[in-house]
Order: sequence, then structure tokens, then C-alpha cells
Amino acid sequence: MTRIAVLKGGHSLERQVSLKSGARVEAALRRLGHEVIEVDGGAGLVEALQAAAPELAFVALHGRDGEDGTVQELLEALGIPYTGSRVAACILASDKVLAKHALRGAGIPTPEFYAFSEAAFRGLGVAQALPAISSRLAFPIVVKPARQGSALGIKFARAQGDLPAALIAAFSYDSKVLLERYVRGRELAVSVLVEGGLPRALPIVEAVPEADSFYDFESRYEIGRTRFICPAVLDAELAARTQALALEAFEVLGCSVFARVDLMLDGDGEPHVLEVNPIPGLTETSLLPQAADAAGIGFDELIARIVAGAA
Repeated sequence: MTRIAVLKGGHSLERQVSLKSGARVEAALRRLGHEVIEVDGGAGLVEALQAAAPELAFVALHGRDGEDGTVQELLEALGIPYTGSRVAACILASDKVLAKHALRGAGIPTPEFYAFSEAAFRGLGVAQALPAISSRLAFPIVVKPARQGSALGIKFARAQGDLPAALIAAFSYDSKVLLERYVRGRELAVSVLVEGGLPRALPIVEAVPEADSFYDFESRYEIGRTRFICPAVLDAELAARTQALALEAFEVLGCSVFARVDLMLDGDGEPHVLEVNPIPGLTETSLLPQAADAAGIGFDELIARIVAGAA
């Protein structure tokens, strides 16, 4: 039996999702025979960890402080082993702009993009360059906060007149945004789990929104809003190529233990990496547990493997 602190909640906009992930993890850990200490990742975290004196921290935090390297650096300072990717990988993966530059530098296909800070819009007159940016990316354009997950703050600009409102919405979530070429096609996710020291791509999940709309925050976490197909219906060669691309992205960003790679499959059958999630959700509708189940790995076994990977 191991004394494990499950870090969940926190004060990011993904708190509720994190609480759901954490609760499922706690139940699995108890079934596996571990001693579980529930720890909210918000104020007083250091005091709670010092009082609990865990042998291991299971990081089930999402969003800022949880998957951007902050809590990972804190755990290292306290000398507490933890699950998931290390500090540098979390910093890189959680910032969409940094991650996309790293992917592009490695030759991994990712949609063309431009990124700017709110200060640049105010001080450098970036708004005057929007027509030139739009002509290069072509509408519709996806406007994203640089450091948010779960589709929070993502907006579509279908024409030039939509850009100001989309930018204002994105800047309400982060001080840096990116404008990205929209890839029309199928939304895929490849979860990666390290086994025996080697990353393994699990079966591909396809997300199909029930309504003709963007796969948004509500669609991700409300049962019935999105239909998931796992394994996704792809020919063997394309599936293998998509999984290989996900594994390459996982390694380029320096991830470890587990992660989820989100991709778009365009109309020509070419996959494009959108982002890599170093701490993917573990809720009832989350994609990693679905992929693991399709690979014959039950939820308890998945959690056991993540714990073993931390060791």
C-alpha cells in the first residue's frame, strides 16, 4: 500500500472537471488498496502536503498551476514524487504557442498560425495587421487563448467582422492568443501511455458532436452532447500514421508516463496535430479512459499503470 495524495480542484477555470477526475482516481486508488489523501490544489496546498506527508502525489489538476509545470516544480521542491510529465514538458505543452513552434520546428504538421500578446495589440498596432493575417490564414479562423484547456475561450471567426469579438473573448482567458488556420475535417485524439519505458499509442478516439457545432467545453463534459467512436473508423495505414504522428509529438514535447494528442484529419486524409495535453481528463466522458478501455485496459488498471510510471 502506498500513501498517495490526489491533487484535484485548484482555482483554474477547469476546477470542476478536475474535481470529477480526482474523484474517479481516488475511488480507483482505494480499490487498488492504496491509502488516499484528498488535497485541493488551491490555497494552502504546501501546508496540506507537508501535513499529509504522502509517498506520491497523483496530479489530477487541469489548467493553470496544475498542468503548466507550477505544481510539478513545487512537488520537486518538496521532494514528493508525482505522476505525469515533468516540469519542462508541462510548461511547453500547456502553452499552445510554444508547443506549436516546437512541433513546427520538428516538422510535425500543425495548422498555420500567428500569435500575439494583448500588449502587442495595444502597443504595436497589431490590429492593423489583421487583414494581412486573415488573407494568409483564410476564413474561418480559430482564435484561441494560448494557455487554456478544454476548449475554453476558443472562438470561430467566419469573416473579418467576427475577429474583434473573437479576440476579446480569447483575451478574457489569457494575455496571449493565437489565430490558427481552421482545418475542416474529423476530430481525433490519440492517447499515449508509456509501457516498459516505451510510449504506446492507444486506439484512436473520434469525437462527433451531436449538434452541428464546435466540440466545445460543454460538449466535452456533458454526457449526450458528443458521440465518441473508439476505435475511430480509419483504414489501417492511416490509423498507424496518425498514431505515429502522435507518438512523435509526445516525444518532441518531452512528455512522459501519459498524455493525449489532439489532431484534425483534413479532407485529404492528412492528420494535423493541434495540441498535446500532459494531464488529460479522467472523467466519465474523457478520452484517455475510453481509449484505454478499447485497448483492454480497465480504469483501475490504467490508474495503476500511471502510478507505476511515476515510480
